Amino acid sequence: MKTIIADIFQANTVSTTSWINVLFMIALAFVVGLFVYWVYKNNYRGVMFSSNFGLTLVLMTTITAPVVMCIKDSLQLSMGMVGALSIVRFRTAVKDPLDTAYMFWALTMGILIGAGQYILAALTVAAIGALIFLLRRITSKGADSYLLVMRLSQNAESSASQLMRQLKFMKLKSKTITGNGVEVTYEVRVEKTEAFLNKLLSINGVHEASLIAYQSETI
Repeated sequence: MKTIIADIFQANTVSTTSWINVLFMIALAFVVGLFVYWVYKNNYRGVMFSSNFGLTLVLMTTITAPVVMCIKDSLQLSMGMVGALSIVRFRTAVKDPLDTAYMFWALTMGILIGAGQYILAALTVAAIGALIFLLRRITSKGADSYLLVMRLSQNAESSASQLMRQLKFMKLKSKTITGNGVEVTYEVRVEKTEAFLNKLLSINGVHEASLIAYQSETI
């Protein structure tokens, strides 16, 4: 117990040069966190973008760095920090598994910067950022996914289906037949949404057509 208290008091006794290093480290972690957020924002393909999650990535990088800087030279403080974090429960559900990777990326950058591994941190953040852009470019379909909801008469169904078969991707999700006509929902990938809707509405018997942004699970 006395050793831990002594380590804490020793950690609080820092010179002016050390304070400058701390401020530099926090500023660097903040800049790196902003880069992680920028990569996340520019590669997000979900339906609703959460700026709060992006801010969380910045804060995770910035907060982790001084924590690692504080405990890296003290085994007692390291064990105490592990014990404190073990009783914390995070109840926020991560909807996209890819978001977990961004969280680990932010934590990793904070650990590297806090440990003083600035060159390794620079190489890591640049390499992972470039890799994410490359993977997104490879897996991109060239067109966004939408849910197409149409209300039309039964006579116009064949003409509408013929137009949709010209798309690169089309998948029937649901179909409801009522006395007033047919209501269908398709998953489609469209580049020029307005032109596509105008073509659908120009078909005689198509009463209503709308596109809803949709995050498809297929790659």
